[in-house]
Amino acid sequence: MRINILKRKISLRIKRKKRIRARISGTEVLPRISVFKSNKTLYIQAIDDVKAVTLAAIDGRKMNVKANKEGAKKIAAEFAKILKAKKIEQGIFDRNGYVYHGVIAALAESLRENGIKL
Repeated sequence: MRINILKRKISLRIKRKKRIRARISGTEVLPRISVFKSNKTLYIQAIDDVKAVTLAAIDGRKMNVKANKEGAKKIAAEFAKILKAKKIEQGIFDRNGYVYHGVIAALAESLRENGIKL
């Protein structure tokens, strides 16, 4: 991919991220569930923005799953178990500027299927 196209894609994602984050914020009862997607894996966090602390997190590298739809479903199922253990039943989904499509959509749907309200 040409360097100028890649820079444009990254800058557009950052614009979307800032626009989304201006509108949403998490609390201890209703945390912000943030997703980061790299080329190899996924990372998910439940964040309390009032206290600026991470309530729960999961790393796809430690679970040895890839950044595809099947991996997203596995990570989401495990993350839902962690959230339920901490008595968190719902959250605000922060897609972090990524388009709600493919892996991100599969992750959100899997969280919903495992009992987390988004």
